Amino acid sequence: MKLNMGCGMNKMAGYINVDMFPECSPDILHDLEKTPWPWATDSVAEVVFHHSLEHIGGDSRVFLEIIKELYRVCRSDAIISVTVPHPRHDHFIGDPTHVRIVTPQMLELFSKSKNREWQSAGIANSPLALYLDVDFQLESVNYILDDPYSTLYQEDRITVDELNTALREKNNVAREIRIVLRVIKPDMMQLVQP
Repeated sequence: MKLNMGCGMNKMAGYINVDMFPECSPDILHDLEKTPWPWATDSVAEVVFHHSLEHIGGDSRVFLEIIKELYRVCRSDAIISVTVPHPRHDHFIGDPTHVRIVTPQMLELFSKSKNREWQSAGIANSPLALYLDVDFQLESVNYILDDPYSTLYQEDRITVDELNTALREKNNVAREIRIVLRVIKPDMMQLVQP
């Protein structure tokens, strides 16, 4: 099963399109902030959040429940594609319905291997994967640049270091971030063996 979460008017063929607004005519009408979700444990192979994850879970406890529920419904090796506006872009700043900044760094808080690495190094990042018993591995991150930065980069007139500095210091350098996560779940056969 493949889910397009918070689909709005952007329905995807081959996916179950989910939204809380009946005006969108989703396949399933559901508020993703309400748990449990109506899907069985380990039943989902792919999830898409296309400009929707930043709209839900404004309360951190609700957001953590969303993450736990996402982990529950996904099977091992499920792929989660997240596209969000860059938090320093006018598209994010100007929309009053954006309630949460979503970055690769934030999503890494839900990786058990990263949590253990940080604990070993004495880094004070919140080990949310260990607290919540979830595990998402960051597979890829792609920043979609806005002009003039996309042109400058394509023409080799700005270095990667200069671009990274601009991303940290300036608004409207990147318009969105595309992140791919993989769900990591223990092999049940290994857990059963003595």
